[in-house]
Amino acid sequence: MGATTLITVAPTGAESAKADVPALPVTLDELVQTAKECEAAGAAVIHVHIRDDDARPTLDPFLLQDTVTALRESTGLIVQLSTGGAVTDPYEDRLRVLDAAPDMCSLTCGTVNFGDDVFMNPWPFMAELYQRTQELEVVPEFELFDLGHVASLHRLLDKYGLPYGGHVHCDLVMGVPGGMPGDARTLVAAVEALPDGATWSATGIGRTSLPVLFAALSAGGHLRVGMEDTVTFAKGQPVTANARLVERAASAAALAQRPPMPAADARALLAIKPR
Repeated sequence: MGATTLITVAPTGAESAKADVPALPVTLDELVQTAKECEAAGAAVIHVHIRDDDARPTLDPFLLQDTVTALRESTGLIVQLSTGGAVTDPYEDRLRVLDAAPDMCSLTCGTVNFGDDVFMNPWPFMAELYQRTQELEVVPEFELFDLGHVASLHRLLDKYGLPYGGHVHCDLVMGVPGGMPGDARTLVAAVEALPDGATWSATGIGRTSLPVLFAALSAGGHLRVGMEDTVTFAKGQPVTANARLVERAASAAALAQRPPMPAADARALLAIKPR
């Protein structure tokens, strides 16, 4: 099998308001339909934030469980729940996300300024969350917003060992105001600091989405795209559907001669537990 590219879609996030971004999928039906379209376009993983009946970010455990079940019944995508939630969510609610038994979860390796807010991830919380992923056999994706987060990742692995399944996969989240910039030079520096044998994706926020996409492909990495990360397809062109972003990523990956990775291959790469 030739080289392929793992494409993750992050369709919703916790930042944009439905009133401002009408195409944002916030209901369960909208999310499932989006997942189907993105799977057909080449995505293998879906990174999930959910909203309540008023389209506000929530970590309601029952809604999370319903979402995991619906996505599994409707698609073959790997379901990755966010343990970041919104920047105001308490640690205990973020830990309970794992009770919904996702295939994967995000695990952010440090606190970072997030625009006007602060995304809190102190060491005790990171360590507790990581040990829960090991106990519950959920594969973590280590989210790295800054180069210092890579050092914290090494510290986690040194103290608590490898994640469930034995494979380390990271996502470089670049271009957040307060985090590392979304450019090729920074991407290369971050990749060189990762643990030996780790695989990685990269995410460019806002206007850095395309520079980071091209830099990641040229450096042999994987991709995360979606309306969590950018709501503009091009200057003056709002994103009309997450599938458009996945299609663009898939086309770029094909041009790089590393076409989209099928979900079954992604499950093997990431050592996802059969459920």
